[in-house]
Amino acid sequence: MIPNHESGVSSIRRTKNDTKFTSDRSGVSEVLGVIMMLAMVVSIMGGVWVFLNPYISDFEDNTNWNNASGIADRLDDRIDVVGDSPNGTGVRHKLNMQKSILQQVSNAEIWSISADLVSYDAISIRSVSDFAVGITSMNETASKISIETISQYWEFSFAPTDSEVIAQHDLALNSWYVMTIYDAEDIPIHRSVTYPISGLKILTTLASGEHEINLVNNARIEHFYDSTWEISDYPSVIFEKLATNGYRCSILLTNIDVNGSLGSSNSYGLDILSIGTLTPFSGESYNLRFSMENTVAAVITPQYNELWLSEYYLNRASGTLDSFTGLAPYERLSGSDGITVQTNGEPLFLDVSIQQVVLER
Repeated sequence: MIPNHESGVSSIRRTKNDTKFTSDRSGVSEVLGVIMMLAMVVSIMGGVWVFLNPYISDFEDNTNWNNASGIADRLDDRIDVVGDSPNGTGVRHKLNMQKSILQQVSNAEIWSISADLVSYDAISIRSVSDFAVGITSMNETASKISIETISQYWEFSFAPTDSEVIAQHDLALNSWYVMTIYDAEDIPIHRSVTYPISGLKILTTLASGEHEINLVNNARIEHFYDSTWEISDYPSVIFEKLATNGYRCSILLTNIDVNGSLGSSNSYGLDILSIGTLTPFSGESYNLRFSMENTVAAVITPQYNELWLSEYYLNRASGTLDSFTGLAPYERLSGSDGITVQTNGEPLFLDVSIQQVVLER
């Protein structure tokens, strides 16, 4: 019996067609599998990123904060070295700022220091106006006043009296100035110094906010956007007993001026130069009074005063002020009117140095 040819051909064609159809279905499944796998990988990676992002952000913030702290440490060290150097000398320093910016903080502190230079009179000077001062001499020995600024010198003579003398001048006292009172023999008997202190600020942008480090007058003041101000170093005010006789009070001020603009580059070099040191007090003094006001934040000045007066507060609490020697409040207990010293009748030697440093690119 002869087989049906058409039936065989149709069977072969159907088999081929079935095979082709099966192959096509298999190809579509592989594509879908790859797409689903890619979607799953992307989903996992997205989940991992969402989970790790806070940790990555914290790591970057910590890195940037450490970099800013390192910049502050290096600047502080080099300013200390240059401040002790002769006029006109300095160092060259390279900064890698990354996400930090260096700025000047103008007039961050205002310091006033006054003392009598002789034991036979007590002098006081008060500001009457921008162009006048009042002078009072308890024992009527004052007869002349001089005012020295960064670029000018002025003096005025008057007759000794027990009344207040008003001296009018034409100086613009918008920077540092030194007032000296003389007796009839032209001997300095009193001196008063007012000096505005400028410093540096390092601003760093973090994911959680802005962080700043202030380098002002040998002090280091830090602040995070969501925390309180922290003081890690304080201005140098030292009261100590001498081996021979008496006490010494040493005050070191450091002013940092900026010549030109510091800019905002990621990396640049700085010249840190000394422009000399002022020494308005060096020797035996009487009736010392000093005060300062910090403008970086309102909480800084009270913390400074609390540190300097801590021993006085302890002795006051224990009832031993009769034998206390050291820094003491001038009038109000908080020290807001100024700070003086108690030596129990022993001599006081006052050393005041004002280091002047300038930065320029």
